[in-house]
Amino acid sequence: MCDPHSLSAMLTEGDVTLEPLAECHLDDLRAACAEDQEIWDIYPVSMLNDHFDEAMKRFHATDNWVQFAVIYQNKLVGMSNYINSDAVNGVVEIGGTYIAPSVRGTGCNDAMKRLMINHAFANGYRRIEFRVDGRNTRSRAAVLKLGATQEGILRKNRITWTGYIRDTYVFGLMKDEWNR
Repeated sequence: MCDPHSLSAMLTEGDVTLEPLAECHLDDLRAACAEDQEIWDIYPVSMLNDHFDEAMKRFHATDNWVQFAVIYQNKLVGMSNYINSDAVNGVVEIGGTYIAPSVRGTGCNDAMKRLMINHAFANGYRRIEFRVDGRNTRSRAAVLKLGATQEGILRKNRITWTGYIRDTYVFGLMKDEWNR
């Protein structure tokens, strides 16, 4: 049986540490989010400037998210989350991920996702989902590189903060498919 409360833990692999997101992380997270002014146009919410505080309020008001600060080489560089944990069916989504441009291509994202995937599977989950905006080709490629399978496209299913009605690509990764 899955224990959704056990998902919130400090996780470490090499230069990457995931810490449960806390108030002490917010200033550094705000700065990391500001490093990429253009990427927020393809996110469901913006975390730039005045939007940051509102996004944090929304995330904290959601009790079915487990949020992490992503620390790379002792510097906060982003965030990621477990979303909509379904302990009865053993399914959890990993999403809401952002890492600063300065660490893209360094292996940080891969290590972070490995930590989260291994931790979820170790806590009884059997399936992990990823939901990605169709325009976000970088994230779609990263999810496929992890070994997830694209299972479908939810057409025009979400309205983003800009008013854009996006297609959401859905990927799944089963425990018995994971070998890292």
